[in-house]
Amino acid sequence: MTTPGKQPKKPKTPKTPPLLRVHGLRKKFGDVEVLSGVDLTVTAGKALALRGRNGAGKSTLLRCITGVDAPTGGTVELDGLPVDERSVTIRRDLAIVLDDMDFFPDLSVVEHLDLFARAHGVPDAEALVDDVLHEVRLVGQAAQLPGTLSSGQKRRLALASAFVRPRRLLVLDEPEARLDQAGLEWLTERLLREKADGLGILLASHDPDLVAAVADRVLDLDELSP
Repeated sequence: MTTPGKQPKKPKTPKTPPLLRVHGLRKKFGDVEVLSGVDLTVTAGKALALRGRNGAGKSTLLRCITGVDAPTGGTVELDGLPVDERSVTIRRDLAIVLDDMDFFPDLSVVEHLDLFARAHGVPDAEALVDDVLHEVRLVGQAAQLPGTLSSGQKRRLALASAFVRPRRLLVLDEPEARLDQAGLEWLTERLLREKADGLGILLASHDPDLVAAVADRVLDLDELSP
């Protein structure tokens, strides 16, 4: 029975466990500490944006989270498992677009994307690659080698590489860089679709409009500077 005048307590809604959990992450280069005890989480269907001045450590943090660089200390877990780029599970679930992404220099744009899709066991890879080529407006460059592309086209190829493969978490370092206005509008809409499909997104961005449209939370690294 409930006490007269008191409302019965509502049952607590169980919290969604984080898809990505970073705890106490530190990174030093020699005697210089770039990151000092960073904590963050990203849940499925949500986006966290990293903000901060140039040199605040945004790219370094993303590289440590994805296993490209080794952190000095702290832990990084994806679905409760330590992030190790050698792990088949991590490689399957984690799609990354960093600023210095390498391409296969001897493969054309379409061959590059087809290899990415087939290497990850995507069914009907040819149809998916064709759809993504149209979406990123690289149909006319499909037969070109990556080295012949403009900087904006290379950025769209990097993004396309993430969209032709399975993924549960997208990690993006300034994905808007070198995109024109139409490209930025496409990117915004695409990331909103990714969230609606239940993916988690962690991105570093200098574009306030992109952050306002996509991010559910913002972490300002300037406030965490060591």
